[in-house]
Amino acid sequence: MLRREARLRREYLYRKAREEAQRSAQERKERLRRALEENRLIPTELRREALALQGSLEFDDAGGEGVTSHVDDEYRWAGVEDPKVMITTSRDPSSRLKMFAKLVFPGAQRMNRGRHEVGALVRACKANGVTDLLVVHEHRGTPVGLIVSHLPFGPTAYFTLCNVVMRHDIPDLGTMSEAKPHLITHGFSSRLGKRVSDILRYLFPVPKDDSHRVITFANQDDYISFRHHVYKKTDHRNVELTEVGPRFELKLYMIRLGTLEQEATADVEWRWHPYTNTARKRVFLSTE
Repeated sequence: MLRREARLRREYLYRKAREEAQRSAQERKERLRRALEENRLIPTELRREALALQGSLEFDDAGGEGVTSHVDDEYRWAGVEDPKVMITTSRDPSSRLKMFAKLVFPGAQRMNRGRHEVGALVRACKANGVTDLLVVHEHRGTPVGLIVSHLPFGPTAYFTLCNVVMRHDIPDLGTMSEAKPHLITHGFSSRLGKRVSDILRYLFPVPKDDSHRVITFANQDDYISFRHHVYKKTDHRNVELTEVGPRFELKLYMIRLGTLEQEATADVEWRWHPYTNTARKRVFLSTE
């Protein structure tokens, strides 16, 4: 079993490296093609291989929208089968953390952490067909961190939680529906933003058309706001929206290509560098 997992992991990393090399070559060819069409000077870094790139341009054609990538391979059953989500916490969780972990994701199973190590948790999840393992961390009863690890090969996304308001702290609390929610994602227009949007939205099953439950992930300045509502139609024109909580903000700070137990060896796909000079000015999840 361990040899098979290691072999499948090597095959996945090989496909990922091949795809990255092909994408880089395609970007260079596109830059050369635009320079030739606009009758501009060829960029300096492309002049050494310009003839070879121009020769390969003749064999390129339009289309290719259905070509699969490693992202398709990671989420190949998304929308076909409902995700099987397992939520666990840091050791010795508070009652508030247990309540938070139970309310956010519909149909998720919660597992008591106890003294189990991360490697044992991941192996148990893989053996039982779990698609995503979530770990929630806290500080003095307030949730402060969320880790989303997609199984069996990754990726693993690390988020900071801030401005957490628990469900029972919201005034005029509505009744929470148990139906599968509709999802609204807003502001994920960059390549990284679409990657993060896929990681989050594939945690939820496909809802029925008559579901009155709505979950929103809205990105603004790289802070992802989570809101949870139920709605009802008061008449044929108006809809009444009621927040049922909880509410919080997510801040992405890292994506690794492996699963949670491979933290020391997995490649880093993206990492936030907060102490660079331009960190406050740059946004990564949107192009606006």
